[in-house]
Amino acid sequence: MSELDKAAAQVPMIELSDGNRIPQVGLGVLRIDDEGVVPVVESALAAGYRHIDGAAGYNNEAGVGRALEAAGFTTGEARKSLWMTTKLRDSEQGYDSTLRAFDRQLGLLRLDYVDMYMIHWPTPFDWRSDVSWKAMAKLRDEGRIRALGVCNFLPEHLERLHEETGAWPAVDQLEIHPTWQQRETVAYCKEHGIAVEAYSPMARGKDLEAGNGTIERIAEAHGKSPAQVILRWHVENGTIIIPKSTHAARQRENIELFDFALTAEEHAAIDALDGDGRMGHDPMTFSYA
Repeated sequence: MSELDKAAAQVPMIELSDGNRIPQVGLGVLRIDDEGVVPVVESALAAGYRHIDGAAGYNNEAGVGRALEAAGFTTGEARKSLWMTTKLRDSEQGYDSTLRAFDRQLGLLRLDYVDMYMIHWPTPFDWRSDVSWKAMAKLRDEGRIRALGVCNFLPEHLERLHEETGAWPAVDQLEIHPTWQQRETVAYCKEHGIAVEAYSPMARGKDLEAGNGTIERIAEAHGKSPAQVILRWHVENGTIIIPKSTHAARQRENIELFDFALTAEEHAAIDALDGDGRMGHDPMTFSYA
């Protein structure tokens, strides 16, 4: 087995409620322009990443598609080894508009199918998740999507979606990090068989110094970086994570999480950092693109 294959193989697979299996560690590509994202995705694939998390709202799907094609991940066995997620733009929610949006996005990504398609924000003030979901379910039935997910859905949004469609998403992608753990929503997801995926898993770097040096002290004890300690905490919680880095060395660091473990005391110390540390937007009021 090559070093590349070993790197990919060490990442655990999380089994979803629909039977699909998603690599627990992926690459996020938010806030990278369409040209700049190409080498970022290529270096991640070269480091062993087999999970890329994109979105229409990031305005870089064409660049992601060029990278996937250049690296040979749009067809054949390489394509089967890859988990590609993208998300519906909020302004394109609705039945017919979702179908049109998906066709455009699939073309930009240069793929025949995506592994997961997600509603990006619940927009409860302009709720169209029910009809958007029905369009996504049609695409799944046609084999063009493997798994259906949502992002930023709180329990009341998940409940409403279930009441209107009879379905629970396979994944809910949420802002989660040590100082913003969203325990109520995480518990609700687990109760209903919904896998939890964390974006901003290090609070855009803010949590690296959380707890008056708590993270740094744990890192020093293991000979690891503070980033690796936080990502390891997520992994041990069973959370899917999509750390973003544009640097190849940092990408490799972010996936090298499986040769150490936190002690129970260390894990509890990170748990205790929970607070009002949200970095992103409020799902009750926000609409993305």
